[in-house]
Amino acid sequence: MVRVLAVSSGGGHWEELMLLKDAFDNKAVHFATTFADLPSRAGITEATILPDCNRSSKWAAISCIWKAFNLVRLLRPDVVISTGAAPGFFCIVAGKLFGAKTLWIESFANAESLSMCGKLAARIADRTIVQWEHLARPQGPHFAGALL
Repeated sequence: MVRVLAVSSGGGHWEELMLLKDAFDNKAVHFATTFADLPSRAGITEATILPDCNRSSKWAAISCIWKAFNLVRLLRPDVVISTGAAPGFFCIVAGKLFGAKTLWIESFANAESLSMCGKLAARIADRTIVQWEHLARPQGPHFAGALL
């Protein structure tokens, strides 16, 4: 059975990830997010809470990197998918290092350009998807429709 790690921070990133939830049927999926109550509210029991972080919270970012790498090391997913932000990016990086296929889906909110994590993920992830057609490029990121 395919093992999937599905990661996002809270808020809109989590909402977009939940729109993909049915795509994970018949897969061993483990979710990770930054708000402790989100998985239980969505009826999810296989979940890990990662520290929320951004580029201005260095200690939180270090903690998140550590926990993300340990999560991927322990789960050994076949696929890591993220709708953003920094915690998802760290899991994408760890997934690549452990041989997983990786997919970054840029948030619908980023209509003008890719986020900082999206730009970095586009260089690392096996595939990067944007939700605005004008952001797509022939060599990636790619447009495959919008979640919202």
